[in-house]
Amino acid sequence: MSLIVHKYGGTSMGSTERIRLVAKRVAKWARAGHQIVVVPSAMSGETNRLLSLAKELAPAKETADYQRELDMLASTGEQASSALLAMALQAEGMPSVSYAGWQVAIKTNSAFTKARIESIDDKRIKTDLDAGKVVIVTGFQGVDPDGNITTLGRGGSDTSAVAVAAALNAAECLIYTDVDGVYTTDPRVVSRAQRLDKITFDEMLEMASQGSKILQIRSVEFAGKYNVPLRVMSSFEEGPGTLISLEDEDQMEKAVVSGIAFNRDEAKLTIRGIPDQPGVAYKVLGAISAANIEIDVIVQNVAKD
Repeated sequence: MSLIVHKYGGTSMGSTERIRLVAKRVAKWARAGHQIVVVPSAMSGETNRLLSLAKELAPAKETADYQRELDMLASTGEQASSALLAMALQAEGMPSVSYAGWQVAIKTNSAFTKARIESIDDKRIKTDLDAGKVVIVTGFQGVDPDGNITTLGRGGSDTSAVAVAAALNAAECLIYTDVDGVYTTDPRVVSRAQRLDKITFDEMLEMASQGSKILQIRSVEFAGKYNVPLRVMSSFEEGPGTLISLEDEDQMEKAVVSGIAFNRDEAKLTIRGIPDQPGVAYKVLGAISAANIEIDVIVQNVAKD
């Protein structure tokens, strides 16, 4: 019996009919003898709807207290989809139970709206799995040391799923989305793009950092760090998807281009007049890191234009 983690994106959970289809797929895996943990995203468009409501009521200055309430609000989308999926599974005759991130608990730091996972208590999940239940854990969220609900940033359900898979030592983490795998480039831009059967963590991380939107960068980093095999699959059609794992020995040291990625929304910031003395880079980059802002490329030169 192997333990498998399923992650379903917002489009997969976009309606009650789609949730029924997810429940049927999960039940099929469970009846095949696997222990299954499911990490669903909020229903498509729900998080944007909630945040737009907050924006209408937002104070002039977004304080730490306001950020806390944003997380309280945004986390409800995943809680709703998790409970609905549990009900759909029960209607399929499959025992199931859903948990919010704070109930498991997925413990994070206190960086509201962009928290980082610090640890996961898997006892409750393992107890239910041993009892023959499908366990559903909300993605995108956790709890900080003070008991506040936190969220992991947009796309954080991918990271939640990989973290849960790592904590449980799962055989594989299946990422179900609206595409049937990772392609050599965006098929919406290049019609001749081809689906890759497999790709390494490093290659996927590079593609994600350069603009590929298939997986959140943090989830790929997490998977590589804890060696959690990922497989990107379609929620709407059958197929093998793309396996993301460690270096393929047959490909080591070969000059291979795995894919081409691009990013349409990257910002470049130039800071002039920085004194050339030890510790200056830390003063700049340390503050950016403390704000949980990700830097893609750092270039140090003397050009002013």
